[in-house]
This record gives sequence, C-alpha cells and structure tokens, in this order.
Amino acid sequence: MISYQPKDWIRFIFKLHRTDTIRQLFPLIVFLGFFSWGVVYLEANYLKLPENSHARNITTVHSLLGFAISMLLVFRTNTAYDRWWEGRKLWGSLINNSRNLSVKLNSILPFDDEKNRSFFKKIIPLFAQELRLHLLNEKTRLALDSSPHPEISGFDTSKHIPNQVAMVLVNRIHLMHRDRQISDFQMLFLNSELQSFLDICGACERIKNTPIPYSYSAFLKKFIFLYVLTLPLGFAIPLGYFTIPAVIFIFYVLASLELIAEEIEDPFGKDENDLPMERMAGNIVKNVNDILA
Repeated sequence: MISYQPKDWIRFIFKLHRTDTIRQLFPLIVFLGFFSWGVVYLEANYLKLPENSHARNITTVHSLLGFAISMLLVFRTNTAYDRWWEGRKLWGSLINNSRNLSVKLNSILPFDDEKNRSFFKKIIPLFAQELRLHLLNEKTRLALDSSPHPEISGFDTSKHIPNQVAMVLVNRIHLMHRDRQISDFQMLFLNSELQSFLDICGACERIKNTPIPYSYSAFLKKFIFLYVLTLPLGFAIPLGYFTIPAVIFIFYVLASLELIAEEIEDPFGKDENDLPMERMAGNIVKNVNDILA
C-alpha cells in the first residue's frame, strides 16, 4: 500500500508511478488520437458538413450518455472501495483478536509455563501468515488453497492450511482444558477469539473468490469505448482539430476510473494499492511476542 502526503499536489500532478493509469491506457490513447484526427480530417477536407442541428443533436446524445456513464462509474468505484475497506476491517479484526487472545492467555498461563507460552507465540501469528499466503494464491479464487506450501512442516499441504492452523490452536486449548490447566470458565473466556479466526478467513475468501460480475464489468468497458469512439463525430465540426485532445482527455478520465476500481476490488493482491498483509502479519508477530514474553 502506498503511503503519501495528501496535501502534496505538485507530487501528485507531475510524478508518474508504476500503477499510473496513463501507462496502461497509452496504446488506446494513441489509437483514439489517430482515429479522432482521421474523422476531423475527413469532415474538414472531404465531407465538409455544415454546422447544423445534426451536430448539435449528436452532442446532446453524448451529454445524456455521459450522465449514464458517470452514474455507472460512481457505482463501480464505490463497490470496489467497499470491498477494499471491508478487507482492511477484517485484517484489523484479525490483529485485534490475536492481541486479545494473547492477553487472555497471558493472564491464564503461569509465568513459568515456557512450553505453552512458546507454542502460542508461534501458532497465533502463524495463522495470519498462512492466511496471507492463502489469499495471495490465485487458485484460491476457484479452488481454495490447492497450492502446496512446502515451507510449512507438519501440515497436509493438500488441504486448507488456515483451517489446519486453527485446528491445532483449538486442539491445544482443549487439551489444556482436559488436563485441568484451564477451567470451564476460562475455556469460554477464550472461545470468541478462537472462533473469530475462521470467521475472518471465510469473509476474506468471500471477497477473494467473488469478483464483480463479468457481464457488468464487460458492459461498462464496451460502453466507455463505444461512447468515446463516437465523440469525434459530434465534436469534429464545432471543435475542429481540438477534438483530438478533448477525446483523449475524456477517455483518460473515464477509463482511469474503471482501472482504479479494478485495482482495488481485490485488496488481497500484489498491486501497490493492495493491503499490506505482510506488514500486518509482522505486527501480529511482534505484538504476540511482546505480550507472551
């Protein structure tokens, strides 16, 4: 995730970064520039159409369609941002629940119980680390966690690894309860945090493997492209060769909003604006180790 100073206008205006939309749209911008030039050239030198109500009618249609596109893009960007923000809230809950579970275990476990303390210092952060790898795996979209994790020993890599980490954690708590190391009340005291881990995992998977419906995304792209492709027909007579920068600018604005929505609708990827899951998992490791030290 990119950290920035929101008041630094000069940096925003003049600096290009790797995910800047102008880089991704450059081939289409060049195509539309040449297309607009061709339309203006034909109308100015061969067709020589007069500026009449026909051109004004086309401009009116473009105005109405532009309003429809703007409404669609508002819905598109808001939906994408809701997904990004929900992902951030889920990882914030994971951090808080990991801390809460550690604080409760710290109050329950004797200070000289190094065996259990070392175990929980390892297993609680491990869930966040494995959830991050699970969400980064592209196969999670279709078949959850079908990719092996050879770096993790003691787990069946053909199965859902976050589930296995949660099972190990819950089993250890139940063994301590069976051995009378924790009471019935303390068992219930820990239950809400234990349950929350898989609740968070399931909610993250819902975002990961449920994209914006294909038909909606495809329609919006076609709508934007066809709309911009017809702009020179209405602007060529009143604007002349100024049609070229006008069409390019309109396309850049509309298409950039769609690209931004595409980038943030999956907050668990590797784009610059996606959630910094590795950093958040590292914070969990540090917090848990500090609490259970």
